[in-house]
Amino acid sequence: MRTTVVFPMYPAMRLYGQGLASLRSRLVFLTCALACSLGLAGPAAASQLIDRNPGHVKLEVNSHGIALITYRAHGKLIHLIARGAINARLRPARPGIKQVHFKLDYVGGRAAFGHQIWKHFKNTCQPYDGPALAWEVTACTASDGSYWALQNWQTPLPGLGFPPWLIKQKQWWLHLSHWSGAPAVLDVYQDWVYGRHIPEIFGQLTYRGVGIRGFGTTYKGNPTDTYGRLLYLDTHNSKYGKGWRREEGFVASGPPGLFCFGFFKRDPYTGGHPHPPGTPHKKRGPAIGDMYRLTAVGPGVTPDLMWEAPALHRYNSNNPADATYEDAMNTRLDQIRNGWHKCIHH
Repeated sequence: MRTTVVFPMYPAMRLYGQGLASLRSRLVFLTCALACSLGLAGPAAASQLIDRNPGHVKLEVNSHGIALITYRAHGKLIHLIARGAINARLRPARPGIKQVHFKLDYVGGRAAFGHQIWKHFKNTCQPYDGPALAWEVTACTASDGSYWALQNWQTPLPGLGFPPWLIKQKQWWLHLSHWSGAPAVLDVYQDWVYGRHIPEIFGQLTYRGVGIRGFGTTYKGNPTDTYGRLLYLDTHNSKYGKGWRREEGFVASGPPGLFCFGFFKRDPYTGGHPHPPGTPHKKRGPAIGDMYRLTAVGPGVTPDLMWEAPALHRYNSNNPADATYEDAMNTRLDQIRNGWHKCIHH
C-alpha cells in the first residue's frame, strides 16, 4: 500500500512496496542519509529489465505460471513470453550461484515451445491485490496467489543533475517482477552530519531480514554480479533546476545492506561520473532540494521499491527537538551498521 506517516515537526514520507505494519515497526522518527556513494553508478540488471521505451503494455499470466507481455517498441508489436523465476535468492557465501532470472522469448513462444503460444494464450490472472508499487504500469494476482508486475521508470538518467545528452539516457526501462509474500524492504532516514551542517540520507535495503549486497563493484560503482543492487537518488527543485533531477546512484553494502549519502558538492570529473562534452571543471551542487526520491532495484525478480519525502529542514542549534532527533538518528544508524565499517560519520 502507499503509506504516508507524519511525525511532529518533521516531513512526511511515502514508501511503495511495503506494508504499514512493517513501516511502523521500523520507524520511530522520520529520517534522511550520508554517502557510501561510488560516483554515479550505471544501470544494473533490473528486477528484470525486459525492454526500453515500451508502449501499450499488457500483462497476462496463465495457470502454468507463464506470463505474456504484449507491447509496442522499436516500431513493432512484441509478444514476450516470460517464465521460470520467482522471488530472489539470498546472497550465497561465495560467487558462482546465479541469481534467479526469467527465461525470455521475444517471439511469442516459438523459441521456447516451437510455436507461438501467444495466439491461444488463456489469461487466468486476477486483479492485483498486493502492496502498492512505485512506477507501476500494470500488475495482477496469479491463480497460485503470487504476484506479477511491470514497472517503468527512467533508470539510466545521468547524475549530478545533468539533463540527458544521449538517447540511451532518456530511455524508460520496463522491469518485470514475479514474487510471493513480502517484497524487499527499503528503510530510509534523514539527518545531518559533519557538525550537523550537511544533510544526509541513510538506511538499508533488506530481503527477508537479510541485507542486500553483491560481491563487488567496478570503479564506477556498478555491481559486478547479479546480487548487488543499485539505488538511484533524485532531488527536486535543487541547484540543478526545477523538477526532479538524478543526483547519484550507489549500492547497498555489507551484511546490513547499508547505504548513506551526504549532500556535498561533487566533481563531475572524478568518481566515474558521466558528463556531457564541454562540462566546466568545477564542482556541482550540493543538490539540496525540497524533496528527495530513492528508487531501489529489487533483488532477483522482486519488484523495485521507491521512497519519497520532503527534505529535512536546516539544523537549528537552538531547537532542542533537532538535537534530540539527531541523537536518535545517530543511534539508528549505529544499529543498522552493527559494526560495519562504512557510514561511520555522525
